[in-house]
Amino acid sequence: MRFVKPAWVAHGDSDKNDKRLPIFSIHVHPDGSRVATGGLDAKIRIWSTKPILNPASEASGKPPKSLCTLAMHTGPVLAVRWAFSGRWLASGSDDQIVMIWDLDPHARGRVWGSDEVNVEGWKPLKRLPGHESDVVDVAWSPEDRYLASVGLDSAVMIWCGYTLERLRKLDLHQGFVKGVCWDPVGEYLATQSDDKTVKIWRTSDWKLEAEVKKPFEDSPSSTFYRRLSWSPDGAHITASNATNNKGFVFIAAVITRNTWTSEISLVGHENTVQVASYNPHIFLRDPSQPPATANICSVVALGADDNSVSIWQTKSARPLIVAKEVFERQILDLSWSWDGLVLYAASSDGTIAAFQFDSTEIDGIAPHSVQTQYLKKFNFTPPPLPAGYSHTIASGDSAQLPPAPDFAPPSNQVNGGVNKLVAKRKKPGLPSAHVPSAAQPQVNGVASVSMAGPRRAALNQHPQPPQPPPLSYSQPIASSSNSFFPSEAEQPFGDPSSSNGGWGRDMMDVDHAPIASLEHGGRKPFDEKLIRARTLGGERPRDVISPRVLEGGPITAAAGIANLPVPPLMNVLSQKVDGLEDIFEARNAEGPDGVNQVMYLKGKDTVYKDFLPSPALSLAATKHFCAAAMQDGTINVYTPHGRRLCHTLVTGSPAALVEGSGYALLVITTTGQVYSWNLRNTTAFFPPTSLSPILSGAPNRQISRVSVRDNGIPCITCNDATAFSFDSMMSSWVQVSSKWWSEGSDVWHGRQRSSSTASSRGIVTYIEGQISEAAPDSVHAAASKPRPEWWSQAMTLGHLETKLQSAKLLESPQEYKQTLLVYAKRLTDEAFKAKAEELIKELFGPVYWRPGRSDSWNPMVAGLVKRELLRDVLSIFAKSRTLTQLGADWQATLKRAMTEE
Repeated sequence: MRFVKPAWVAHGDSDKNDKRLPIFSIHVHPDGSRVATGGLDAKIRIWSTKPILNPASEASGKPPKSLCTLAMHTGPVLAVRWAFSGRWLASGSDDQIVMIWDLDPHARGRVWGSDEVNVEGWKPLKRLPGHESDVVDVAWSPEDRYLASVGLDSAVMIWCGYTLERLRKLDLHQGFVKGVCWDPVGEYLATQSDDKTVKIWRTSDWKLEAEVKKPFEDSPSSTFYRRLSWSPDGAHITASNATNNKGFVFIAAVITRNTWTSEISLVGHENTVQVASYNPHIFLRDPSQPPATANICSVVALGADDNSVSIWQTKSARPLIVAKEVFERQILDLSWSWDGLVLYAASSDGTIAAFQFDSTEIDGIAPHSVQTQYLKKFNFTPPPLPAGYSHTIASGDSAQLPPAPDFAPPSNQVNGGVNKLVAKRKKPGLPSAHVPSAAQPQVNGVASVSMAGPRRAALNQHPQPPQPPPLSYSQPIASSSNSFFPSEAEQPFGDPSSSNGGWGRDMMDVDHAPIASLEHGGRKPFDEKLIRARTLGGERPRDVISPRVLEGGPITAAAGIANLPVPPLMNVLSQKVDGLEDIFEARNAEGPDGVNQVMYLKGKDTVYKDFLPSPALSLAATKHFCAAAMQDGTINVYTPHGRRLCHTLVTGSPAALVEGSGYALLVITTTGQVYSWNLRNTTAFFPPTSLSPILSGAPNRQISRVSVRDNGIPCITCNDATAFSFDSMMSSWVQVSSKWWSEGSDVWHGRQRSSSTASSRGIVTYIEGQISEAAPDSVHAAASKPRPEWWSQAMTLGHLETKLQSAKLLESPQEYKQTLLVYAKRLTDEAFKAKAEELIKELFGPVYWRPGRSDSWNPMVAGLVKRELLRDVLSIFAKSRTLTQLGADWQATLKRAMTEE
């Protein structure tokens, strides 16, 4: 085996290029030439596999390492999966959207706003909205008949793999759904959730076939994923995040088909298993014997929170390989190549690794044709395909197809869905738009894993492995003439200096490729002159201005208790629109004859511009509005297309800080007045309030960071490692976190990485990371101090209670639930029965309360149903040794109340 960890595969922070962001998902294309990754930077990146696996290719730069960057998602990309046909790529994101990507031969060229070059182009074919929270995992069914997506809204969505219409919503899970996989036969679908169950669904009627609860009862809910996998022979499901011995032994559970019980466990990881992935091939115990049930086994890989990867073969009780110290953080995703000889792994430390095997190391590998024949024994007949749809090219048309055809939908649509993919006809004289494809890797040697030496180790040499058998008809990639991606000889990866075949300057400088007309039904070719809608500014080259401070600024702030500094007066200000690549820019007059102007830039287009009487000091921009804070203390707010969203707002003094999120605009003036507006309905979240209670509470306290939530609540972190927010219901500033808790709380999260965003970690945990940066030595200094009895218990409970209130105020439901369950576990550890009873009564509410009844009790907290939270809390109490009776009694009461509702 040879182990490779390419340093150049990364999702970087646009502000800090040296910082790696977590890679949440990885998937290798069926032809093995490219691999897609999804990361915290809200981008999908497609990489060549040949430079990963072949040192000579990596050194030569041919084919290019990075093939394409896709940036249409507005949140972290949590899942990427290629279709079995290789034609489409599905992605799921924190932005609640499933996106289907299709090849676009004309989309190559420079990525706007960066130095990256897209060697090949992929366009968003269709957005699939429907989820109400993060989309955590997606999966294609055999033959791409269906696409399943799951997420934190506890829903399972089934989409047609041909029309991409939503077919069914399965909503029987009672917790976040974090994993999904399909039966290779096509008869069942399996999903795994934080409700500590694996549910098996029939594809014939989408009803529940079975629910597996053991051994998941004591599994933790803190893992990011519960990715499960179905064996290629259809006999077993390996599910992640299972435990034995009351939660003290971390395992992967093997669930048997038809009985749907788990009697087999894969034991050995020292922390929770997050992901399981089966090798796509079946293996023969005795290659000389036919593929009967008794002669078949499988290979499965596991990735865990102990930062290690293990590979198991079902005929052995011990793992084939355990790779430790490969990553610095937990493994989030695994993907096998279609030939079954390369395993790719992705980690939250922002790196990937490839484990390349020789066919003799995992002996008995059978071709896919054997699997296809074996699966026929299940006698399952899938439903017919939608009329007029196909993922393959008709054999009669194959002779007319160019090596890399352009695909376009025909004019006859069915239900407005996605049409059958048909090759276009090129205009004479236009160059063929070949699709750059990384070639199939050539393996020169294999080696064992070694982290102590160089990145590429060669310890145990083996003979060169045989080439994989030719792909059968059942496989997604056809022969070279009909392949979706061109052969190596057809790839434009020649000498960059040559006039043809190169991917150098000629390709890089192409902004738009001509699109051939679709000669269909006798219609005339479409006129290539595009009709553009007129904008206030129009298309014009953007002149680059170097930012510098103008003379005559800043002005003196008005007298006030806060007396915050006025931002310097710059000649140009630029603000990237949150979640987009667009720019909101202000240019201030540099002389008596100049004018102050603001403009919105989208690529080469100036969407709008406006002229203002006062220079701009600060900008804020979201997908819903753009705001410019002026030197004279006014605020101008615009819609995405340049209409004034409201009157010019007057604050009386210049803005020291301006922040935006969603429809919320936060302004803090130099005199310490705080304004928070809801621009959706042009109202204030709360009346203007002063920073005086914060800044006067400690000597030399200054504001270091400011942000605003979508609900208009400000988050203010100060230089003394204290964080504040404003509770509009109590009309008071509140302390949401402080370095004080780091001195004694056992659940202080400030030790976690602080480079990630609040959306990936939770706002309260993110604030704790900022506090740890401001006071990095407080924990070590506190450890040496003598402490009184009960110090740790009191500090831990106080910290958890404060964090619950903060998560409620800042509307962070996932953090609220996680903190509540940790708090409940602490109460059981300390046997604090009185506190437990108070918590139960707070969540249960009035005994005779019913939905629709108007009284002072609110059945919701942080967007969650209190009694559903209570059910999880009582489960913890009932399983404890100290509060068993209390939990059991209230479980019966809650069950009666829920039944009556």
